[in-house]
Amino acid sequence: MKPIWIVDDDQSIRFVLEKALLREQLPTRSFSNPRDVLAALSTASDDESPQILVSDIRMPGGSGLDLLEKVKAKHPGLPVIIMTAFSDLDSAVSAFQGGAFEYLPKPFDLPKAVELIRRAVEESQREEVAEERMAESPEMLGQAPAMQDVFRAIGRLSQSNVTVMITGESGSGKELVARALHKHSPRADGPFVAINTAAIPKDLLESELFGHERGAFTGAQTMRRGRFEQADGGSLFLDEIGDMPFELQTRLLRVLSDGHFYRVGGHSAVKSNVRVIAATHQNLEQRVKDGVFREDLFHRLNVIRLRLPALRERKEDVSMLTRHFLQQSAKQLGVEPKRISDAALGWLEGFGFPGNVRQLENICHWLTVMAPAQVIERKDLPPEVSDGRPAGSEALLAAPSPLVPPARTDGHGPGFESAQPVIPGVGTLDTSDADGDESSNPPAHASVEQGAPGGWESELEAEAVALLNAGQPEVWDILIRRFESRLIVAALANTKGRRIEAAQKLGLGRNTITRKIQELGLE
Repeated sequence: MKPIWIVDDDQSIRFVLEKALLREQLPTRSFSNPRDVLAALSTASDDESPQILVSDIRMPGGSGLDLLEKVKAKHPGLPVIIMTAFSDLDSAVSAFQGGAFEYLPKPFDLPKAVELIRRAVEESQREEVAEERMAESPEMLGQAPAMQDVFRAIGRLSQSNVTVMITGESGSGKELVARALHKHSPRADGPFVAINTAAIPKDLLESELFGHERGAFTGAQTMRRGRFEQADGGSLFLDEIGDMPFELQTRLLRVLSDGHFYRVGGHSAVKSNVRVIAATHQNLEQRVKDGVFREDLFHRLNVIRLRLPALRERKEDVSMLTRHFLQQSAKQLGVEPKRISDAALGWLEGFGFPGNVRQLENICHWLTVMAPAQVIERKDLPPEVSDGRPAGSEALLAAPSPLVPPARTDGHGPGFESAQPVIPGVGTLDTSDADGDESSNPPAHASVEQGAPGGWESELEAEAVALLNAGQPEVWDILIRRFESRLIVAALANTKGRRIEAAQKLGLGRNTITRKIQELGLE
């Protein structure tokens, strides 16, 4: 690990921090003045360069503020923690906005100082990993027509600063698209800052976005810059914007309108030049109708809408993505990449991936660790892919995935909206016009002879017997979940994804089908 550089003219401060950090197995290197730091930076190799710089503000032979400015000019990604007495804090805050990671007021509590430095180290390491992945891996992978449309849209927006709204299911890669939009924009040299508005408690979100002044609330001992200030000159990615509290939406609208905002507890307007890229997996139009999302904010964000396809809509990319993630997982773990058999790959291509690309990536991590052989076979796939079926039950493994409608063969493409779900023993549900040919596609109300050979009741009984013989616990819950999944997916395919209409056809309430979709992982 790279060392933590400590800069302070007080030998006792350097000694105390060195010993405390060494106890935490964090290597250190100390300096008594800024001149020596700048000289060491100019000659240090990559391994010798600092992971974190902790500097005092007042030292003989140079100011900590000047050191901060010079270090940030050459190493903009290096986190710098400034140690300062309380009397210096107010005068230094405005200068620190240019890049200090955090402030460490003197006299400081040693455990809190170590905790702050460790947090800075973790943040620095996360940024290094993210930059390495972006540098060594392709930004995005996709040969499917739906992904090519996304790539073309990113190309058209490459010279624009317009606000973009990215829609798509959870795990489909919305942040990757946002990073690509930033990287290929005129703001590429500026920062890219991401925040998930659904992951931060309501009471803290305002401070996270807009920052706060010292003393604004209990525990606010220092001024803190919010994400809008951190992203100045670059791009701010607001993920899950549909979950933003209604009262904060008004403040966001103001920033989008004129670029001005107030920190929590502040009285002076702050100007920020930021391009906003928003994302959501929700239907914002419906949320506007429900009165939980401002219509004026929706129109302000919805300048350019970019829809990211679900993985089930780009099945031709599963093979390429699987091999890429297996290579990536092996590299991270320092092992030889595993290969995947055609049978296992074919099974993955037929899986529904309710968690989309993120789920496929996690599956590849799991396979890299858990698959016993160098070649991954179908039996090695994790339980969620085989739909909870016990390994070795070939009758069960041969059944189609309950979450994925098969591709059409009538030239209408493999997309979800143009797919026809197959129900064992019934055939293909007819969602065509009344004038269409019904000889090969029985209507949805087609009757099925009870107990007919190959009928779905017989298959259900066979699956139940196999699960019971295998000692599988909670057989009732497993089969009920799979049965409900098939019904809901079939109804959604029949209504082209319209949930309310699907609920009506199934005889369910709107809230019931929404809850079932969430419980069954069909989002």
